[in-house]
Amino acid sequence: MSNEKNPAAPAANAPSPNFLRAIVENDLAAGTHARPGLPPVITRFPPEPNGYLHIGHAKSICVNFGLARDYQGRCNLRFDDTNPAKEEQEYVDTIIDSVKWLGFSWEQSGESHLYYASDYFERLYLMAEYLITAGYAYVDSQSADDIKKNRGNFGTPGVNSPFRDRAPDESLAMFRDMKAGKYKDVEHILRIKMAADSMASPNMTNRDPAIYRIRHAHHHRTGDTWCIYPMYDFTHPISDALENITHSVCTLEFQDHRPFYDWLLATLAEGGFFKQPVPRQYEFARLNLTYVVTSKRKLREMVDEGIVTGWDDPRMPTIVGLRRRGYTPEAIQLFCERIGVSKADGWIDMSTLEGCLRDDLDPKAPRATAVLRPLKLIIDNFPEGESVECSSPVHPHFPERGLRTFPITRELWIEQDDFMEVPSKGYFRYFPPVGDAPGSRVRLRHGYVTECTGYDKDAEGNVTAVHVKYFEDSKSGTEGSNTYKVKGNIHWVSAATALASEVRLYDRLFTEPQPDAGGRDWKPFLNPDALEVVTAYLEPGMSAAQADQRFQFERHGYFVADRVDSTPGKPVFNRVTTLKDSWVK
Repeated sequence: MSNEKNPAAPAANAPSPNFLRAIVENDLAAGTHARPGLPPVITRFPPEPNGYLHIGHAKSICVNFGLARDYQGRCNLRFDDTNPAKEEQEYVDTIIDSVKWLGFSWEQSGESHLYYASDYFERLYLMAEYLITAGYAYVDSQSADDIKKNRGNFGTPGVNSPFRDRAPDESLAMFRDMKAGKYKDVEHILRIKMAADSMASPNMTNRDPAIYRIRHAHHHRTGDTWCIYPMYDFTHPISDALENITHSVCTLEFQDHRPFYDWLLATLAEGGFFKQPVPRQYEFARLNLTYVVTSKRKLREMVDEGIVTGWDDPRMPTIVGLRRRGYTPEAIQLFCERIGVSKADGWIDMSTLEGCLRDDLDPKAPRATAVLRPLKLIIDNFPEGESVECSSPVHPHFPERGLRTFPITRELWIEQDDFMEVPSKGYFRYFPPVGDAPGSRVRLRHGYVTECTGYDKDAEGNVTAVHVKYFEDSKSGTEGSNTYKVKGNIHWVSAATALASEVRLYDRLFTEPQPDAGGRDWKPFLNPDALEVVTAYLEPGMSAAQADQRFQFERHGYFVADRVDSTPGKPVFNRVTTLKDSWVK
């Protein structure tokens, strides 16, 4: 869409330079990964199917798929499904749907590049047997507690397992018995010994990492075929190599794992399993976004304890939650492009994400009128039972999109804060006459100029209605209407024709920017005002709103017809974001 008529709309700029792009470009220039029949760049997005994706994963998706797209390569979607106790087909399905929704594809030239680590179980097993016979792996029969105790810590070197020097033939026989189901869970485990002094390594990951465990559990793809499963750190780099990944891009928490990955692939290449060059890992800073938590455990806790209504609750930072809230794929891609890619951890303020959303929605969203906190306005001198048609642009920057029409009638709905019994300084909306001074004059937007003549109250002292008179020759767009000079201009809807609709006013889930910083309890920082549900009155044309259709409710912000609860003729609206940042201190 052209930005000529709307300077606020995001421009289609070239991708921002970053250290990952520099690495890729250097490799392309050197022909590092030039291989017949394969693209010059192959990346992958490798989620574990043990939960729903969140905004942090969206950054990884955009980075990996974006690199492949921009350098005429491809990106594989691979499920690292090595832990059957925590994985479910539900998670596989929602991850596939989320990646597609974000605008990316793993298909190229009619071929699908959707993979599962479980596809490689047989080859992984054969590689493990090779490592045993070559003297690099052994079956450890220590208890889990002893393994943990003997591993040491950052200040204390580990202690060799008493089974570390177990003969390769014995370890191989035991490993095969593990595969045959002859042992119970945790009775034995297969570990790597990278060097004679590995247990003294300052890098805890190198201290004889486990590569296979016994787990008698049903796998969502392989069923009960296996009762031993490869560990993530063993499976991950091997899967990259099997898929000919050129640039294995991940977040900084895996930096300490790289030495093991490099050793493992080099060792297996020596054994004839892979050709050089094997994949190399590059780490970038994960997304730390204020006012959310992205721990899968904590997100699951919120769902299980009913703090939110589900994984797709619009307050959640999950991709399904953001989607239901009303975020667009383009806004999330724009956000990931703006924050860039770096090697240093840092925090990105939520306002940056919300700003990208506003920039994306402003040129797209048709306008509409909605009264969220209604107060009755009665035009006493307007003929009973009559109506006059008013109109407004569908979008103020794009007149070619046409007009929307709505009637003005004797009784209207206005916002409660558009009337004050005793006006404050600079208040230009409705207030009543005082003494000889007349009440305020206010223009009903796209309608008439009116003058406040009084108001009604109930027994508790609440204002229930505002009374005004209108000036028949003041209708917007008619000759002579500009002779009326007023400072107040408010929106309204006809009480006779307005659509009563449930509107959910969503806000940030937490009151603190870093609710779980330092491992503290995050629950005291849950925002009690993260959701308010109101019955609003909308211009009548909004009854035709379709699920997932986004609008700007003038004055209030951007809203979307809820994709789950909206029904034909009866949309339910979620506030996506306000028109400006309401959290600025």
